[in-house]
Order: sequence, then C-alpha cells, then structure tokens
Amino acid sequence: MKKLMQPGGRRALAALAVAALLSACGGAKNDQPATKDEQAQAQAEESSLIKLSAEEAQRAGLQVQALQPEAQADVVTVTATIRANQDHFAHVAPRVEGRLTQVVAKLGDQVRAGQTLAVLDSVALGEAQSAYQQAQASHRVAQGDFDRASKLVAEEIIPQKDYLRAQAELEKSRAELRAAEDKLRLLGASPQGGGRASASFELRSPLAGTVIEKKATIGELAGPEVSLFTVANLSRVWIEANLSEDLLAKVRVGAPASVTVAAYPGVRFAGKVSFIAGVLDKDTRTVGARIEVDNQDGRLKPEMFATASIQTGQTKEGVLSVPDAAVLLLQGQPTVFVREKDGYEPRPVEPGDKLGGRTVLKSGVQPGDEVVTAGAYALKARLLKSQISDEH
Repeated sequence: MKKLMQPGGRRALAALAVAALLSACGGAKNDQPATKDEQAQAQAEESSLIKLSAEEAQRAGLQVQALQPEAQADVVTVTATIRANQDHFAHVAPRVEGRLTQVVAKLGDQVRAGQTLAVLDSVALGEAQSAYQQAQASHRVAQGDFDRASKLVAEEIIPQKDYLRAQAELEKSRAELRAAEDKLRLLGASPQGGGRASASFELRSPLAGTVIEKKATIGELAGPEVSLFTVANLSRVWIEANLSEDLLAKVRVGAPASVTVAAYPGVRFAGKVSFIAGVLDKDTRTVGARIEVDNQDGRLKPEMFATASIQTGQTKEGVLSVPDAAVLLLQGQPTVFVREKDGYEPRPVEPGDKLGGRTVLKSGVQPGDEVVTAGAYALKARLLKSQISDEH
C-alpha cells in the first residue's frame, strides 16, 4: 500500500481508474437496452410472420415460386368504356307522325332485319293512300278514254285532235298515279288498291340485332323527330379509350389488345386497335382510340367500364411478375406473401401492368424471393385472425 502511495504508484492507480471508467462507459453503451420504437418494430415483425407446419401448408394448398427476372412484352394499360358498334346501330323512328296502336318488340328482344317493331295509325298516311286511290281511278278512266279514242280515230269517226286530247289525259293521269305511289313509299307505306284507304303502317327494324332502348307506348303520338326504338348488333363491340400524349407514340392501329371487366374476373377478351383519332381533345389533352372485340356470347354490355391492355410491340427485360392471385389487398395496400426461414411474411408491393394472368411487381421484392403463388388467401385469413386475437 505504501508503494502505491508513492509517486509512481499513484500514477499507476490513476491509470487503472481511468481504464475502469472507460470500460464501464463502453459497456454501458454497447449493452444499453433497445428503444421502445425498436422493440415495437421487432414485435410487429414477429407478429406479422405467419408460421405454418408442413402439414398446415399442404392443407392450405400453398405453392411457392422463386422470382426470376424475365423478358415481357411491353403493354400500355388504360381505362376504357364499352360501346355498341356504331356501324351496326340504328335509331328507329316513323317517317310520318302517327299514333301507336300496337307495340310488338320489347326491350332486350333479338330482332331480324325487317321485323315489325310497332304499328301506328297516321292521318297523313291515310290521306296519301286516298290520294293514290283517286289517282288510280283517274288513270283507269283516262286509259279507257284513250282506248276508245284509238279505235274511233282508226275508223275516222272522231277527229285527230280528240285522240291527242285523250292521249294527253292518259299521260297526265299516269304521272299523277306515279307521284301518289312515290309519296306513299317516302312515307314508308306500300300502295294499296281499291277499297277503303288504310291509315295503318308498320315500323320495321332496318337491321338484325338487340333492342337496347324502347320509348314506344300504346296511345302516344310519335313523329320522325323522336326515336321509338334503338337496335344494335352487339356481336362485336367497340372499346373506347383515351390515350395521353406520352402513350400516343407507343400505340398503333392493328396492335393486339386485351380487355378485362369487373364482371368477369380473370377473363380476358382479345381484340385489336382499329382506330386512333387524328385530333387531340383540347380539354382532356388525350386522343381517342378504339379496340374492336368479338362479343358473340353477349357478355360485354354497352357502357360497362373496362381495362384495356395494348401491346406496343416492344419488350422489357428483367421484369419480376407473379400470378394475379398472388397479389392481395391488406389494409388497402397491395401485398404478397414471401417465405422466410421461420414462416411467411406479408410484403407490400407496387403492382404494374397485367398481362396474360400475371402482374408485374415494380417494387417490394427482389429476384430470388420465394413468393406464395397459390393459397395466399389462407395466409391472409390467418393473419387477420391473429391480429383480431391480439386486439382482444
């Protein structure tokens, strides 16, 4: 002890004290407990990890696929609206004002070209039929006078001027009869012979298709200015979309395209771009484009909203994609499940284009990640159940 109290000993003791103090400070720094935020984060990661045994994974039908970069066709995806094919579309209205006495066609009916849709009575048509019958009678009289004059002038019983007068009357009556016939045809009716003039006429469909609109009611007065029926051939429909200026250079007429609608999840309707407008809409700053799609089964209805994917003819390299069913919504965020060592982890992702039943993932995963491609709904249900249990 006396040696330590000497000048050399005191220096050694001070050095030991400083070393002990530094050691204590360093130990405190390295061994300090984790913060509350770090603990909460670790606990959240642990709670979101879903652990399943091999038997449970098999019962849930889980399938896992390691992500591999691949080349994929470049597509332009836009929202669109289904429209009737305007080349096979007709508004049907009477040519002359009349009162509806019978409505034959119903909304949604399939009709043939020339099929009767409704029957109307028209005063103007009755007058035209009456005028035709009068012209027909006058023509018969003029024809008889001319025939008699022809015989008499041949026998030199009447002068030549009487024969010429009869001939002129015949030509006049023939012209009046032809004018009466033409007027009836313009009114959409057929000339009728002797008897009482009919004011009734049939309104017929100009093409084969489906009655998609009907405004005809028995007893109402209808005229040429109001369409009573709308008939459309829906076996081939138009998908109308608007292309922004940055997408215009990527799309061309004839490009293959596919269309999806919310009514038929997972079903893609194939078509081609048939038209791109030549004028930019100054209000929306977009250019209209049209895709024609076969619709023989009638599943696509006019005015449905749709999503159109148009191929640009180019390819993208290094794309990561998964089946559409692998991407789920968790709290409004697109998510996939990735297999880790101890279980399955929900991973938020940014989805991109969809093509051929697969969804491109822009971010959230890396090549080599093992993503659940089947059975993801079972994992989602298990995760939600565990979260509800934690809350209670």
